[in-house]
Amino acid sequence: MYAAEHPFSVYNKFMMNNNEKKKETMDEETDEMSVTRVLERLTDASYDTETEKSDAPKQEDPLFTETSVIEKLTDPKADERKEKQPKQEKPKKSEEPVSSATSEVISFIRDLAICIVAVFLLTSFVIRPVQVKGNSMYPTLNDAALGFSNVGGYKVTGLKRFDIAIIYVAEKDEYLVKRVIGLPGETVSYENGKLYINGEYVEETFLSDKYVSSFNGTFMADVAPITLGDDEYYCLGDNRPHSSDSRYYGPFKKENIISKGIFIFYPFTQFGVETW
Repeated sequence: MYAAEHPFSVYNKFMMNNNEKKKETMDEETDEMSVTRVLERLTDASYDTETEKSDAPKQEDPLFTETSVIEKLTDPKADERKEKQPKQEKPKKSEEPVSSATSEVISFIRDLAICIVAVFLLTSFVIRPVQVKGNSMYPTLNDAALGFSNVGGYKVTGLKRFDIAIIYVAEKDEYLVKRVIGLPGETVSYENGKLYINGEYVEETFLSDKYVSSFNGTFMADVAPITLGDDEYYCLGDNRPHSSDSRYYGPFKKENIISKGIFIFYPFTQFGVETW
């Protein structure tokens, strides 16, 4: 006869057999998954990246962290106190910037103002643009010649004889380009086309002999002696037969002389400096 087995031992055997079957099933599934993953990796290059993303540990929900659970178990009113705490206000957005159109206008006005100030300072204390009008300085300077005159040099060193001067004539509201012949306090005169300063002959080396001789002795008329004041200059054009100068306007005051010398950059045939 067989001894009857205890019910618990029968149950234990059943469970053991069941567990062994489950383990075998899981091993088979694991093998199948491994084969599947190998195939996926071979066919899909992005598989590993997607798998890593899916397997990445998820961030813990702050509402269910270990600390929050302990707080809830030990203090039921913890949630109420957190709800009552004032919420931090989000920083207010700064005022919207000025529109691009407005900023461009402001930038243009600023740049224009800077340019105006720069031009004013440049022409008042350094150099000023000059355009020769007419033939009164021919052949030294041609009509319509363009250049710059020396403002700073005039203010620092003043004028000397035979300098080229830029003179402002208020009654005509125009600028003249002339040659300084007589200085303050001197007595100037011309006899037979020759210059005399305080009764002594002074050669005018800047004149073109060829051009002067083409007038057959009529290039320069006589000028009676004239004594200049302390702030007066006697100025003439190099082309004496075709120049309105101190013979017409009289001596020029120092305050009417703006600058001296001229640097010609056009026409290129006359490019260079005259008595800078």
